Formats: sequence, C-alpha cells, structure tokens
Amino acid sequence: MDRKDFLLSTCALCGVTSALTFLDSCSKIDTAISFTLDLTLPANAALNHVGGYVISNNAVVRNTSSGYNALSLVCTHAGCTVNYSGSSFYCPCHGGSYDNNGNVTGGPPPSALKQLTVTQSGNIRTVKG
Repeated sequence: MDRKDFLLSTCALCGVTSALTFLDSCSKIDTAISFTLDLTLPANAALNHVGGYVISNNAVVRNTSSGYNALSLVCTHAGCTVNYSGSSFYCPCHGGSYDNNGNVTGGPPPSALKQLTVTQSGNIRTVKG
C-alpha cells in the first residue's frame, strides 16, 4: 500500500468511527428522574391550583384539570435542557420545539418529551420516569 492509499484509508476509518460514536451517544440520553415535591412548601405552592406548574429536577410538574402530570425537560434530540413557557417547550441547542403535551412541533427531535409518572400521598407528589 502506498502512502496516498494509506492516508485515504485512515481518514475514511476515522470518519466512520466518529460518525458511529456520535450516533451512539445520541441514542443513550439518560433521562432517569425520581424526586418528591412537598406541596406545603412555598416553592411548590403553584401546584396547589389548577394551571400551576413547578420546574424541578429537569422536569416540569403541572396541575391540570385532569390531575397532575409531568414531562422531562431533556430534549429527545441531543439531551439539551428545553425551556418551558407555560404553554410550549423550546430547545435552545438546535431549535427543537414541543407543544404543551410534549409532542414535537418542529426541529430535529425524533420523539416527544418523556412522560413522567406522578403519584400522590397526602401533600407529597412523587415524580418518576
């Protein structure tokens, strides 16, 4: 193998390895979430009213007319933290957007935001996902 063929082969191998590493990292976004919220604390008071929400532990927890729900704030595209406006989500990293239910409305995200489970015991709300 001459020098030119060696350099072309090496560059091709490096390119393929880099692409596979990038794709593999995108598919392994860790979004495990588990925490509790005490509704008697002032920081969580918004959850005592329908329409109120609290952002905590990389999630938004909301009190809706049908009960409590929660969504992860981890973008499904590259793992960036999305912003929540009270009615929609926006990822500042690559322009991904989601509706109020976490469904993709634009940009590169491949899937909806992760739905989390909210259970209650007295004044404590436990969020897991």
